[in-house]
Amino acid sequence: MSHAPKRSVYILRSVKDPARSYVGLTADIISRIAAHNAGACPQTARHGPWRVVVLLQFADEHRAAHFEKYLKSSSGRDFAQAHFFA
Repeated sequence: MSHAPKRSVYILRSVKDPARSYVGLTADIISRIAAHNAGACPQTARHGPWRVVVLLQFADEHRAAHFEKYLKSSSGRDFAQAHFFA
């Protein structure tokens, strides 16, 4: 049995502009959110601060990466809107 860290897929919502969201993948959610809110991530630096609205943990990195990729697709964005923001 592997003792690899769990991978988290997360969705952030901008506090400043609630219409703006960001999907990401990490093994260390606390540090990653801190980096987003510190402006250390170019994709999110201009729209912070950010808050976590969805956090899903996966034991398998491959499945986590696959789900993150799905959430970044058109149908994944529609899924997230219907199930997480309705």
